[in-house]
Amino acid sequence: MLSKVSEKQEAIRLRLLGRSLSEIVARLGVSKSSASVWLRDVRLSDRAQKIISQKSDTGRLKSAETHRTQTRARLEESASLATETVADVHVDKNLSAIICALLYWCEGEKTKNDKTLTFANSDPRLVATFLHLMRNGFELDEKKFRVCLHLHDYHKEGVQKEFWSRVTRIPTTQFLKTYQKQHTGKRTREGYAGCASIRYYDTRIARQLQAVARAFLKSTGP
Repeated sequence: MLSKVSEKQEAIRLRLLGRSLSEIVARLGVSKSSASVWLRDVRLSDRAQKIISQKSDTGRLKSAETHRTQTRARLEESASLATETVADVHVDKNLSAIICALLYWCEGEKTKNDKTLTFANSDPRLVATFLHLMRNGFELDEKKFRVCLHLHDYHKEGVQKEFWSRVTRIPTTQFLKTYQKQHTGKRTREGYAGCASIRYYDTRIARQLQAVARAFLKSTGP
């Protein structure tokens, strides 16, 4: 067994050969803090520095690849769990009404004026899902729908109207005057289709939807 002095000398010798701190600690069986103190003033040759640098780069690449592999595995696990969770769910009329009501409770515009139901979002998938659930969960009159687009000056209004008409399944004849956002000087957001404000003019449905949300929250809350 080496003495502390001998351990220090051996640590310095290994360091001068281009061994990393981790390698030295593992080989000598000493603490990292002790090895760090012994080696902090050691001046390395260009060759030793190059060896240590190459090992450090290799270590970072291995660490990054390990992290990517772990992330992929976690994502795949989450996707598998999500698929299993959703697979056996039957979204009937009642469940559609509940999910729709909760989405509205989180994202919808809630004002004292309950004559109009307004749901605005820039995510086409969320808008389409909300409308699908609303149509499935409530008795609606399609003619009572209106859409107001919020667009930037770089958008082509006609193109965006056609896009959101396909997403919402609401004809462009029921689109209101487009709200043009002021130019902020910021760069164009690639793939951003603007924001769609969906409005449904029916006091009865607006009240029903909010009542469902309140009832469900009350039934599951403290």
